[in-house]
Formats: sequence, structure tokens, C-alpha cells
Amino acid sequence: MSETSESRVSIRARLPGFLRRADPAVLTAFGCILLLLLFGSLYSSNFLSLDYLLQQLKVASFLGVVAAGMMVVILLGHIDLSVPWVMTTGAMMACAAAGFGSMGIVAAIPVGVLCGVAIGLLNGVGVAYLRIPSMIVTLASNVVAQGLMVVYTGGFSPQDSAPPAVRWLATGALVPGLPNAILVWLAVSAAMIFLLTRTAFGRAVYGIGNSERAAFLSGVGTRRVVMTAFVLSGALSAFGGVLLAGYASKAAQAMGDAYLLPSIAAVVLGGTSILGGRGSYLGTVAGVILITLLQSILSVMQMPEAGRQIVYGAVIIVMLLLYGRAPPNR
Repeated sequence: MSETSESRVSIRARLPGFLRRADPAVLTAFGCILLLLLFGSLYSSNFLSLDYLLQQLKVASFLGVVAAGMMVVILLGHIDLSVPWVMTTGAMMACAAAGFGSMGIVAAIPVGVLCGVAIGLLNGVGVAYLRIPSMIVTLASNVVAQGLMVVYTGGFSPQDSAPPAVRWLATGALVPGLPNAILVWLAVSAAMIFLLTRTAFGRAVYGIGNSERAAFLSGVGTRRVVMTAFVLSGALSAFGGVLLAGYASKAAQAMGDAYLLPSIAAVVLGGTSILGGRGSYLGTVAGVILITLLQSILSVMQMPEAGRQIVYGAVIIVMLLLYGRAPPNR
């Protein structure tokens, strides 16, 4: 063993137990969050205030819900490019359902989520049973969903408003001082951590991501798991769109377009391998917060949109080069 390797082992051995067990990528992401908070405080004294931080977590919660579904798909070694218009479809249909009286208001959220489930099922069948590459299937379903929504609205901004329950879920506060959107994200996070670490489905997802053939030979129903993962991604994307509609009080054309790259980047920046089989949802949470803070800092700096995109992309590339690649032996 070289002197450098011995020093690394010595340093790691002196760390607290929970740090030794933690994924280095997750620690790096949380370290970058602290640096961004420190950097942002140099531009605005309010950057570290409790109200501002809660507002950032509230904004991050929509991305966090969408990224949860994206992570499951990426863990399998696939990708879901239908996120933008699944979000938009879920939001539009939830608002449209509210126009059908009291029953429609009650069914608004389930209707929106079920639209996402339907599109996710289409994606899952295409990938798992028809063996079509996930990039092709999900891109096609995204275009189909876009066309359907343009036909539904005639190409204009939808006139339906989000029902009160959806607005309360996105902007209200069941616990005084703590937005409901954050509570929803916490619930989704807890469910995702349990699903991935304590269930047969979660173990199968990691197994398929490492080697689908080996998982199949060991008795895992790989097709069923892959299809379920895309259904879950569609449901969470649509639910994220419903929450976003509640936050904005109505749905809008292309409202999900801004969430495709950040949802993928948040997953990968949190340490999940883009090739599948490795990652944790805690890392995805860190990636979501990191991206949200970066966007906020660029806004506080009043940087032009072109400059924001350049800095945003450059930071993502640098961080991926640092720890987002697959291990050499993979």
C-alpha cells in the first residue's frame, strides 16, 4: 500500500463512525450546500434567515418529489425524459377535474396522479416488455402528452384554477411556520428511503441496476420491477406537477420543462450512478437542495439568464467530474 493510501486510511479511521459509513458523494454534496450558504450570505444578509431557508426548501420540495421518481428509474440504469409533460398533464387534468363540482374537487389530486400513472405504465411496458430503449420511449410519450395537452387547451393557457385543497397542500401550513409542501416532501422522502432500503422491490432495483441478467437468473421478476419503477416515476412527476399548480394557483403550458435537467442532475449530483445500481435518496435530497440554492444565488446576483445557464451547467459538469462517475471497476 502506498504512503498516500495509508494516509487516507488513517484519516478515515479517525472520523466519527457515521462519517466513515457515509457515502463520500453525499458528504461532498452537503459540504457544497454549506459553501453555497456561506457564499450567498456575502451577497444578502437575509440568505441565512429562517424564513428565507424555509422558502428555499418549499421551492425545492417540488423538485424533490419529481427527483424521487427519477432516481428509481436511474437506479435501474434507465432514464425518464417524459417528466416535463407528465408534470404538465397531471397539473392540467387536476385543475380540469376541479371544474366538475364537489366530486371533481375531491378527485382532483387522484385524477392528476392517475394521468401520470397511465403515462408511466406506457413507458414501463415499452421498456420492460417491448425492450425499446427508455430514452426513445419516454421522449415519445413526452411528445404525445404535449400534443394531447395542446389539443385540450387549443394551444392557449388553461383557464381552470387549482382547487382550494391543492393550493392548501402546496402553500398552506398545517404546522405553524412550516409549509405543507415541505411536509409532503418529508413524507415522500421517508417513503422512498423505506422503499429502497427495507423492501424486496428496493433490493430488486439495485440488483437490476448492477446486472439485470444476474437479477433475472436469481429469480427476480425484472420486467415487473422495471415497469413498476416507470409507473412510480410517472405518478411522482404528475404529483409534483399538481403541487406546482397549487403553488402557482393554476396550470400552465410547458410548466414542467424547467424540471427535466434539474431532476436528473439532482439525482446524479447526490451520488447515484447514471449507469444504475448505486445511490441513496439522502444524496438526492442533498442534490435537490444544492441545485435550488445555486439557482437562488444566481438570482440574488442578478446575473443575466444566459450567464445563469452557463454557470449552472459548468457547476454541474465540475461536480460530476468530481464524484458523479461510475467506479473504475464497474
